[in-house]
Amino acid sequence: MGDRNMSEKTILLDHGSGGLASGKLISELFLKYLDNPILKTLEDSAVLENRPGKLAFTTDSYVVDPIFFPGGDIGKLAVHGTINDLAMRGAEPLCLSLGLILEEGFSLEELERIIISISRACSKADVPVVTGDTKVVPKGKGDKIFINTSGIGFVDPQIDISSRKAQPGDIVILSGTMGDHGITIMTRQAGIAVQGDLRSDTMPLHTLVKKLLARLSADLHTLRDPTRGGVASTLNEIAVNSGLCIELDDQSLPVRAEVKAACELLGLEPLYLANEGKCLAVVSGDKAEEALSIMHGTREGAEAAIIGRLVSGKEGRVLINTPVGGTRVVSPLHGNPLPRIC
Repeated sequence: MGDRNMSEKTILLDHGSGGLASGKLISELFLKYLDNPILKTLEDSAVLENRPGKLAFTTDSYVVDPIFFPGGDIGKLAVHGTINDLAMRGAEPLCLSLGLILEEGFSLEELERIIISISRACSKADVPVVTGDTKVVPKGKGDKIFINTSGIGFVDPQIDISSRKAQPGDIVILSGTMGDHGITIMTRQAGIAVQGDLRSDTMPLHTLVKKLLARLSADLHTLRDPTRGGVASTLNEIAVNSGLCIELDDQSLPVRAEVKAACELLGLEPLYLANEGKCLAVVSGDKAEEALSIMHGTREGAEAAIIGRLVSGKEGRVLINTPVGGTRVVSPLHGNPLPRIC
């Protein structure tokens, strides 16, 4: 029975049974690409070496549709997303867990492609998967594959990064262009062909953050990755949590030409589109140029730009200065215009 199952081209319910088929799936696929000394013991939990510092722990689930897209796939997205959630608190990522929910009939070839992508993303980021789980649901009860990743990292005791730490006079830096991931997924979902190279921006940001912390730890007040809801929604959260107002310069907001064109075609605002490889950094005003220079010296932050500042008054609001000299309020995202973007 087990040999027949592994010769099939699709996931069977037996693969989630915990029996022979499950064991062969683990040994012949997962361990083939994700093998490391901790994971290969296949115990009920991973035992990790203790490290000095504060413990950071995060979890996220990924249901993106389509599961493969220009610039990435659901596997790479899951690895990068969880690494970035740790990095946004100043944590050095240590390891990940990997939970898979597979639909009966899902292609084993596509599953292998995703596991290879996860392996490459983990290897490149130097953050291994050390524990995991697989479940299979009957056909029609899922949609190919859903992934949950949790991550553990450690934060230096002297580092305290939070949106509550933002101060008047701080400068807001965006590490790159807006909306790349969101518009890529939306055009794929809608089956719309757009000129230009639309690609997801998914990438890990912990190396960029480490370089910022090495030189600006006391002056780096806030880090956030503007995923669902985009830059607009994330800045509104920072404004509310800090009790300050954020003023943006419309002309400084970085957007790729092809993203801007696609947004104009579809009636979308790049400020509200998801990003999966960008961060917002709030730094002391007198250190803004140094922070920008550090970002520009990295692959992840090569297109970073200063986009705004924090000021007292108009608590919890985000305002944008328009080219004609006016000002408009930037509200958080309402509704869900981009279902299953991550």
